[in-house]
Amino acid sequence: MAKQAGARTVDLDPIDRLEEKIKLLVNVVTRLRAEQEKSADENARLLQEIEAMRGRLADVQGATAEIDALRQEREAIRHRVADMLSHLEAI
Repeated sequence: MAKQAGARTVDLDPIDRLEEKIKLLVNVVTRLRAEQEKSADENARLLQEIEAMRGRLADVQGATAEIDALRQEREAIRHRVADMLSHLEAI
């Protein structure tokens, strides 16, 4: 009878180790799922930030085009005024 009790104890050691490994694996899987969820949230936040930046970029590009048009218009007016002044000086 004593041999059977000792044999049962020895036989349970691999199961105990297996149980411990399974617990560790469950902890790792749980941690990885939490990290994946956190990464998904971060990706969603970054995508929103990218879209906001694209909108700002479009605004800046529009403003830049408007500034260029205004500079060209200013230069054209400057040339016309210079021509008018030269005509006035000629009179």
